[in-house]
Amino acid sequence: MDVKPFDPAEVLNSEERITEYLREAFEDGDPALIAIALGAVARARSIADVAQETGLTREALYKALSPKGNPRLSTLMAVIKALGYQLSIEAR
Repeated sequence: MDVKPFDPAEVLNSEERITEYLREAFEDGDPALIAIALGAVARARSIADVAQETGLTREALYKALSPKGNPRLSTLMAVIKALGYQLSIEAR
């Protein structure tokens, strides 16, 4: 039996799920997990649209937001904005 790897993009089908998924990734604080989560949301929404909005190629987004990617802060901020989110800071 072939088992297909789980892709969170397949279940991120509502704004509530997407927001909660991103919230949990940012609360964890692991930069790799944040990049992977942003990649999953970009795939769920349309990586082509996110690429166009950010001015990056789809290939560059796939690479930056992959488990082995190490995106620049400017890339992360562009993706966050393209997805319709913003970052905020609050005291712990």
